[in-house]
Amino acid sequence: MGLLSLAIWLPIASGVVLLALGRDEHADAVRWIALVAALASFLVTLPLLSGFDYGTAAMQFQENLAWIDRFNVRYHLGVDGISVWFVLLTSFITLVVVIAGWEAITERVNQYMAALLILSGIMVGVFCALDGMLFYVFFEATLIPMYIIIGIWGGPNRIYAAFKFFLYTLSGSLLMLVALIYLYYKSGGSFDILAWHALPLAMPTQTLLFFAFFAAFAVKVPMWPVHTWLPDVHPEAPTGGSAVLAAIMLKLGAYGFLRFSLPITPDASHQWAWLIITLSLIAVIYIGLVALVQKDMKKLVAYSSIAHMGFVTLGFFLFSEMGLAGGIVQMISHGFVSAAMFLCIGVLYDRMHSHEIASFGGVVNTMPTYTALAVFFAMANCGLPGTAGFVGEWMVILASVKFNFWIGALAATALILGAAYTLWMVKRVYFGAVANDEVGLLTDTNRREVLMLAMLAVAVLWLGVYPKPFTDVMQTSVTELLRHVAVSKL
Repeated sequence: MGLLSLAIWLPIASGVVLLALGRDEHADAVRWIALVAALASFLVTLPLLSGFDYGTAAMQFQENLAWIDRFNVRYHLGVDGISVWFVLLTSFITLVVVIAGWEAITERVNQYMAALLILSGIMVGVFCALDGMLFYVFFEATLIPMYIIIGIWGGPNRIYAAFKFFLYTLSGSLLMLVALIYLYYKSGGSFDILAWHALPLAMPTQTLLFFAFFAAFAVKVPMWPVHTWLPDVHPEAPTGGSAVLAAIMLKLGAYGFLRFSLPITPDASHQWAWLIITLSLIAVIYIGLVALVQKDMKKLVAYSSIAHMGFVTLGFFLFSEMGLAGGIVQMISHGFVSAAMFLCIGVLYDRMHSHEIASFGGVVNTMPTYTALAVFFAMANCGLPGTAGFVGEWMVILASVKFNFWIGALAATALILGAAYTLWMVKRVYFGAVANDEVGLLTDTNRREVLMLAMLAVAVLWLGVYPKPFTDVMQTSVTELLRHVAVSKL
């Protein structure tokens, strides 16, 4: 078993073990086992980075075994400079979320931790899969544990939110399955994704495949106008579910564009780039305006996520090195910052059982340490230079200006809107006089909460101050992808 298999199956196996430990009789033991499993799963991914060869765009750490011989489906794994970061991001966020749920989850603790660990392993599988059917199995399997997390540990409308999440994302993926089956027959009976990259496809075929993939990945990102499930799901999801959903699951859709849409349908990607750019700009501007009027903190951050992910798809379809790398950096950055924002909201929710903005005010007077960390992450969400939130957005805006000045100018409005809705929330929640007796009785963060937020703060600062290690790893793969997309298949 190679490193990638360990990264996938170690958390999944740990989750299965936790399911066997009973409901709540051994809650403390379950928490410690989950923490050890999450830490081990993260440590397993570190050699992927330390042993990574920066000088090649080829897939590394490959594992290729027979799985379903009849249909030539293989257990084929590998990572390049693009996907390796998302394997690490997934395992890191899972570790943080396990710590976050230590006291917040009091019922069915073993099932919650098991669902979280199993989901982590499946998501790593999505980023590692080099077989089309294996990718589809992992991609769809992510829905099951997240559906359970939302449906069991969510808020009052959790069943509605869980069904909406499941149906939206499942429906979008059905056309992708049709596209995968077509490519299987077109390639002579192979599900090898890398072989699909070299298929000569006519323009009408590319267009149909492009929109089949778009149906799956746009819903997952989510792009406007198929974004409506996300603001309904986040307020009902438990804190850990929201953190994983925003930090990692949204990236599965953006990653699909990189692995399928761009390299398999390059001509259609160029032809329909204007559509993706338009939808991305609508997400950046319109959704930013929608975020301004939100009364619920989780809904505000949910709309903020849609706007920030608009930068990702915008950067991808500019077909420039700066834009593509900026979009990937933005994915990583958003993973850190969005997880931190939802966990900060979760700290308040654990104390007051509300995430309505009107319930708070003057939190800094009773929770100074927490407020310092929460405001820091809010600044990162605004795109403050020196934080992770700035780097990817700046790269995409710079690439947009080089592509077309007016597209760059419209994209840059996100910095203004992001500052507006984030600072407006900060002002009403954290500053001013203590708003009510409940806020006056709040206690500051404990050591566990400081630990989980500090881990994310270090990551946000590292990427913001010194992004070179991140961009160096992906550089060769980004260059090769752009070279491949520039070559017409007609």
